[in-house]
Amino acid sequence: MSTSHKEKIIRVLQLFQTTDEKTPMNAVQISQKLEEEYGMENVHRTSIYDDVRLLQSCGYPIKQAENSHKGWYMEKHLLEDWEIKLMLDSVQQARCVSVHEANEIRNKLLNLTSQRGRSRFSHMIMPLPRNVRGVGQIGEYIEIMLEAMYLHKKIRFQYFQWNVKKEPQLRHGGAWYHISPWGLSWDDENYYLIAYDSSERMIKHFRVDKMLDIQSNGRGREGRQAFKAFDMAAYARKMFGMYSGKEELVRIECDNSFAGVMIDRFGKDVSMIRLDDKRFVVNVEVAVSRQFLAWIIGLGDGVTLTGPENVVEMMNAEIDRLIRQYKK
Repeated sequence: MSTSHKEKIIRVLQLFQTTDEKTPMNAVQISQKLEEEYGMENVHRTSIYDDVRLLQSCGYPIKQAENSHKGWYMEKHLLEDWEIKLMLDSVQQARCVSVHEANEIRNKLLNLTSQRGRSRFSHMIMPLPRNVRGVGQIGEYIEIMLEAMYLHKKIRFQYFQWNVKKEPQLRHGGAWYHISPWGLSWDDENYYLIAYDSSERMIKHFRVDKMLDIQSNGRGREGRQAFKAFDMAAYARKMFGMYSGKEELVRIECDNSFAGVMIDRFGKDVSMIRLDDKRFVVNVEVAVSRQFLAWIIGLGDGVTLTGPENVVEMMNAEIDRLIRQYKK
C-alpha cells in the first residue's frame, strides 16, 4: 500500500467520524471532500468502496444508510452526545480548572462527536463557566501525582492561601510538604489530593489548585497500612466542604420529610431508625467542624443534633458565638 493510499484511508476515516445516521456521506461527497480539504485529486469513487470495506473489516462501526445512495455513516462514536454533555458541564463548572485548560478540554470532547453533534452543542445555552481566570497548571500537577502514585513515590510541594490583596501567600513560611499520595477526590467543584503524612502519622487532604511546584522527591511512598481498608467515598461523606475535624459518631434526629436529605448526604446505605410515626434517627461518622454544625443549623427545625454530649456542647458553643456576633 502506497503512502498516499495510507493517508487516504486515514482521511476517509476522519471524514466518517464527522457523520451520523442523519448526516451520512456517499462516495461522491467523500471524493469531493478529499480534494477540497486534503488536496487529493483524481480519487475514484470505486476506491472509496474498497476503503469502506477495509475499515469495516477492521471493526469500525460504519453502516450503510437506509437509502444506499446517501452512502454511509459512523453508527457509534467513542462517546454519546449525552456523555459529552455531562463532561462539558463538569469541566465548565470546575473552579480548579483555568479557562485555558477548560477550552482545550472542551475542544477535545467536541472532536469525539459528529459534525452535527458539534452543531447541536453550539446552539445550546451552556451554563455560566466557573473556571478560574489565568493559565493554570492543574493538568500538569495531576499528571505528576498520577505518575508518583503509579511508581509508589512521595511528592513534595508548597501550599498557599489567598490574602486580602488577592495574592497567594505561602503557608508555614514557604515550608515544603513531603507526603505520600494515594488518591484524588472531587468535592465541591475542586480536586483534593488524599495523602499520608508520615510526620503526623495520619491521612490528610490538600486542594490541588493551592499546591505549588509539585514534584516527586524520589523517596518511597508510605502509608500502605493506613490505606489498606480506606474507603474514598466514605471519607468524602464524613467531610463537610472538605474541612477536617475530629471524627465522631453523631446522632441526628429528623422529621420524616428529611429522609431524602440524609440519603443525598450520606448515601443509600445510611441506617435510618424509626423513632415514631413522624421521626427517625441516623447515626453516622463525620468530621466535626464548623461546616458540619452549620449544615445541621441550616436544615432548620426538622433536624436536631442529639449526641454525643461533647458534640452537642460544641453546637451550643457555636450558637452562643453566633448570638454574640450577630445579635444587636
